[in-house]
Amino acid sequence: MRPDILNPLFIETDALDGVGPKMKKPLEKLGLSRVRDIAYHLPERFVTRRAVQNLDEASEGEQVVIALTPTEHRGSNGRGPYRVLAQDALGNICSLTYFGRASYTAKKLLPVGEQRWVAGRLDRYGDMLQIVHPDHVVEDGAETLTRLCEPVYSLSEGLTQPRVAGLVAQSLDRLTELPEWIEPNLLAKREWPAWDEALKLAHKGEHLLSRDRLAYDELFANSLALMLVRDANKGRKGRALQGDGSLRDKLELPFALTGAQSRSIGEIEGDMAQGAPMLRLLQGDVGSGKTVVALEAMLIAVEAGSQAALLAPTEILARQHFETLRQMAAPTGAEIALLTGRDKGKAREAILMGLMDGSIDMVVGTHAIFQDSVSYKDLALVVIDEQHRFGVSQRLMLAQKGKRSPHTLAMTATPIPRTLTLAQYGEMDVSRLDELPPGRQAIDTRVVAQERLVDVIEGLARHLESGQQAYWVCPMVRENETDDIAAAEQRFLTLKERFGDDVVLVHGQLRPEEKDAGMERFASGQAKVLVATTVIEVGVDVPNSTLMVIEQAERFGLAQLHQLRGRVGRGSEKSVCLLLRGSMMSETARDRLALMRETQDGFLLAEEDLRLRGGGELLGTRQSGDTPFSVATLEQITQLLPIAHDDAKLLVDHDGGLASERGEAARVLLYLFERDWGVQLLRGG
Repeated sequence: MRPDILNPLFIETDALDGVGPKMKKPLEKLGLSRVRDIAYHLPERFVTRRAVQNLDEASEGEQVVIALTPTEHRGSNGRGPYRVLAQDALGNICSLTYFGRASYTAKKLLPVGEQRWVAGRLDRYGDMLQIVHPDHVVEDGAETLTRLCEPVYSLSEGLTQPRVAGLVAQSLDRLTELPEWIEPNLLAKREWPAWDEALKLAHKGEHLLSRDRLAYDELFANSLALMLVRDANKGRKGRALQGDGSLRDKLELPFALTGAQSRSIGEIEGDMAQGAPMLRLLQGDVGSGKTVVALEAMLIAVEAGSQAALLAPTEILARQHFETLRQMAAPTGAEIALLTGRDKGKAREAILMGLMDGSIDMVVGTHAIFQDSVSYKDLALVVIDEQHRFGVSQRLMLAQKGKRSPHTLAMTATPIPRTLTLAQYGEMDVSRLDELPPGRQAIDTRVVAQERLVDVIEGLARHLESGQQAYWVCPMVRENETDDIAAAEQRFLTLKERFGDDVVLVHGQLRPEEKDAGMERFASGQAKVLVATTVIEVGVDVPNSTLMVIEQAERFGLAQLHQLRGRVGRGSEKSVCLLLRGSMMSETARDRLALMRETQDGFLLAEEDLRLRGGGELLGTRQSGDTPFSVATLEQITQLLPIAHDDAKLLVDHDGGLASERGEAARVLLYLFERDWGVQLLRGG
């Protein structure tokens, strides 16, 4: 049960004045469904204005507050701008310019001859100074002058800055004093304010330490919850599994294992031989051979007389894993099955019966393999692929399917900086596959200007004539009026006009059956070009596809670019990755693309991505929803996470049951940041 002290924060937003069904929708688009969410909807930035006596004191492009008196309204016919000419104390003229329906507001706010205080950005249009859509127009100068530093919030359609600011103010009024969970000496050393005061200050742009305190709260909550998971896992009754090698010796691999693969298999085998359930993360770069390591682990379970299951996030990935594992495991004689939500009728019943009576040794599938209707004779190992798609609480639920808590091997193909690995997988032991199998060819990576699009399409034509296939990736699904971003739907139509039915389109907004059908046509070779968004970032394996084109590559993070590039280079033929760049690029984007040309080491790229992006940009992995933090920036994660990790460990070591005064406060924190799965484990749930 959530502590009663938090109840005022977890009520829905319609408890706030002005929030009805119409307002709830745009709020929910921002993930703001409760008062707590709005209180933590921190400003993206702050507008700092300067109060000036007259226009001569101000610079073009400056945010100002100034007293102006309207002298003339110049209306439009509905298409052009609506201008209100106004003068300062010296008679200098400025145009207050409005567009669209905002012109109706201008007529009311700016009566001719009456002084108003105006806040906004001063620019020049032709020979005249102007403020387009002033942020504030009020009679009382004192009120406007209090807004010299004003927060700017992220919005969705239907919301305005004043409306969100008003809801934030109401949410902050509902804050109550919470028990302090930060260690007293640390709190004093850092000079951090109390929790409720920190939230209020963060919305005002005052006391820069307030945001550090809020970030620390989130990092500490996450570290504490992960440590409770680790401790609970150690306390669970597992099953020591020791394979005799009888099945693994029969594997006929066409390549020798790398040192990293052998080392990781040894670590996994050692974990599985222990009484406590294994909880290990296998981190492997693109093409490093995670699947072979997973198969070896699954065969250890089968050799010990038990069963193993591999969970994949999508049906496409599950089917590819099944085919790969089925072929590799064929010499062993182990029985392997595929189970997805698509399987129905007698075929599904046969698989369910085989899992129940133990005649099926290994199963590969989506979340369907853990539905209530699925029972296992003796499930002893769970392999979770693309771990970042599943939350900690989800993977804890998988433990309920075995007679005893099964061993868990999680895998991710996204190289993650060590700092963020600690943040996301702090409760897991980590194995790294940092070597590529011998014979794997380097991918020829080139950066090409977007202006050469016609040449790239001609090159694609020659590529297809040679009998090979290609990917073409765009950052967006469809075009919109506000952004000049390459869209998959538009590029599909362009390429289809040239190459006909050889082109298929796949993106996340398609129905699953449409997406699967497109992928199947491409995988089988019926289609030659797959136009897609980053939905193909992981799990797509078509060896005959040896060309990857990524449009507007500067819009992607290094981690995503590396994952996308890894879709090619999977066969014996030389592969090429073309990074099409726009004409307007930041220095950071230029550095990213240069790094992509220089190296194919995913772990190095991940560390460089973290260094290059800093707090001003989101890490590539976060673009895919991997980073579990909404408050902490990358700088704060780097600086504060080690401290939060050590503090959480100290608390758990001294008060594992969170029964002390500080422990009880920490429980409140876990619920506040919805890491309550840590509390549930503490209770044995």
